[in-house]
Amino acid sequence: MAHILLVEDEKNVASFIRQGLEEEGHMLEWVENGLKGLEMAVEGSFDLILLDVRLPFMDGFEVARRIRLHHPDVPILMLTALTAVENRVKGLRSGADDYLAKPFAFEELSARIEALLRRSSRNHAQLEVGGGDLKIRPVQKRAAWQNQEIDLTVKEFDLLAYLVARSDQTLSREDILRDVWGERFDRGSNVIDVYVSYLRQKLVGVGCPLQIESIRGVGYRFSSNH
Repeated sequence: MAHILLVEDEKNVASFIRQGLEEEGHMLEWVENGLKGLEMAVEGSFDLILLDVRLPFMDGFEVARRIRLHHPDVPILMLTALTAVENRVKGLRSGADDYLAKPFAFEELSARIEALLRRSSRNHAQLEVGGGDLKIRPVQKRAAWQNQEIDLTVKEFDLLAYLVARSDQTLSREDILRDVWGERFDRGSNVIDVYVSYLRQKLVGVGCPLQIESIRGVGYRFSSNH
């Protein structure tokens, strides 16, 4: 059975979902606002996330987008009364795997959850660059160069995975701080430079020749060639 996070501010809907899923044997955790949902999704280990769109503090589209930076593979099922085509498209493009319009029958919710869990179990993707020598495993939050493990903190891993997923793209400090740290840019902060320095040292330490290049006046670029 699955460990599921439900981010839903309507108590009646949440109670309905919780009762049904727990009767099926799933373990469910419930939070009522987007910021808390994002925090739990990033820090926890869930098999699937049920995510409403209209949430206090941060809407479901933004929550899904930020979850994807940290957990590219966790299935996200959006639940919402916003049924217009443009909203469904926005939800899918923000990172959702499926979209279920309210009101819905529990049987359909259960079937969609089963389908997403089956798909997830078959698709534990990993990122590879440098001819496949550098492997990033988002599910396990592990990275290795030529099968040699790279000892990374959680935030170092998040930054490396973010850069590798956007290999050969020039990324601004504003984008990196917003997407990896979830913060607005502070021109007085050197946190990105410090973490890039840590990553460079650890890549060199395992003999990895791939480089995080400094782009003067802009930010950084991860080079996939060596």
